[in-house]
Amino acid sequence: MLDTAISTAISTTVSAAADAAPTASTPQLVLAALIGIVVIVGLIVWLKMHPFLALVLGSGVLAIVAGVGLTDTFTSFTAGLGSTVAGVGVLIALGAIIGKLLIDSGGADRIVDTILDRTPVRRLPWAMALIAFVVGIPLFFEVGVVLLIPVVMIVARRMRANPVLVGIPALAGLSALHGLVPPHPGPLLAIDALGANLGLTLGLGLLVAVPTVIIAGPLLAIPLTRWVRLDPPTTVLGMSDGAAGGTATSGTGGSPSSGGAGTTATATDAATTTTLRKPSFGISVLVVLLPVILMLARSVVEIAGATGTGYGTVLEFLGEPLVALLITSLFALVAFGTAVGRTRQQLGDLVGSSFAPIAGILLIVGAGGGFKQTLVDSGVGDVIASGIADAGITPLLAGWLVAALIRIATGSATVATITAAGIMAPLAAGLEPTQAALLVLAIGAGSVFLSHVNDAGFWLVKEYFGMTVGQTFKTWSLMESVLSVVALLVVLLLGIVV
Repeated sequence: MLDTAISTAISTTVSAAADAAPTASTPQLVLAALIGIVVIVGLIVWLKMHPFLALVLGSGVLAIVAGVGLTDTFTSFTAGLGSTVAGVGVLIALGAIIGKLLIDSGGADRIVDTILDRTPVRRLPWAMALIAFVVGIPLFFEVGVVLLIPVVMIVARRMRANPVLVGIPALAGLSALHGLVPPHPGPLLAIDALGANLGLTLGLGLLVAVPTVIIAGPLLAIPLTRWVRLDPPTTVLGMSDGAAGGTATSGTGGSPSSGGAGTTATATDAATTTTLRKPSFGISVLVVLLPVILMLARSVVEIAGATGTGYGTVLEFLGEPLVALLITSLFALVAFGTAVGRTRQQLGDLVGSSFAPIAGILLIVGAGGGFKQTLVDSGVGDVIASGIADAGITPLLAGWLVAALIRIATGSATVATITAAGIMAPLAAGLEPTQAALLVLAIGAGSVFLSHVNDAGFWLVKEYFGMTVGQTFKTWSLMESVLSVVALLVVLLLGIVV
């Protein structure tokens, strides 16, 4: 009964949004798109306005210029916001729970320590790329940076090496996963906007990420260490090696990404802390890979045409993104909670603390969905898609170009993904499932292109590594650009062969 009521309400809202669509001329719609995007970029870059408010205002301006009546200015926006949060918001929340439990339990530490202990010194840059690749699946980029930078500095100090040699591979792994692989917010939003298959996109995203990380990480780090010479660190974030050793948990407890609740979530007092056990390496890796395995299994069943069989039906259900992440969250509560000595009250507090850091992300993603729906309902998306088709530009290259331009202008990978996905949505409607998934990845690749001074990540890396602005351009910005271009080339190659 409730499902019927909700479906009716959504249908009514979407119908109202469609009724609000204007019948404007092509030049007017193109002008509306340009003005809307300029408003969003200008508010973010020059007025330093939060992206959520910028997207709301930009959507309103676009609708008005496109000829939508004043009373219907935000009708499409609210419909798009609701459908996007419904489709993506729960997945982001479940991913945040898994990431929080992984960090505060010491599971991430266990993965890092085990891989480093079994790696020869000369292979440590490759080990850092592998660590970032594994822990980057469930963790947001900023959390991964806070988690791994202490490890990078410890490894560089013990190797007596330039920290760029081990830092660039770690950053490349985190950035590639952030832009290409769900359940990160950008890829999830693009999947929702373009109607792509999540499991298929996940599999192709991992396939694209592997060669991309290898080239933009360990291989690129070698010449970068010659161009930017940094001394081996003598301390790790102001602490001695011993004080920082064990690393990730002590480094993340009070980070902004932890929502300020890291210490209370980990333990209520020192006595409680000593009773907590670290999860094993196998359990920690299983939690990270479980949703990947379930969603990939669903995609294999669908591709094989076995959804009508008994096992196919079960795997199709278990591989549903919401179900896969929910199962993983429940498993993580046991593996990283009761199994290591946490009480139910501590687990409840820990889960609650995981939601605060994603509130802003959810609002931005929802507003991006609203902007996308305004583009579609106003007819702007169809006009731009038609122009791209007439120009003879492949959708994959067009998606990358739009995302890269917005990324350079705003410094936000999420805003770049949102805008590009909205513009490319009409083109995606006629694509095969594989091509739609590759379009998501092309947009994701463009969204990380050329991080510079308008990107918070630029300053985060600069300060952690103690580099000048020029050195940060020569390392971090160059790595992001190489990563973006390599990912695009791999996507274009896959577009030919699949």
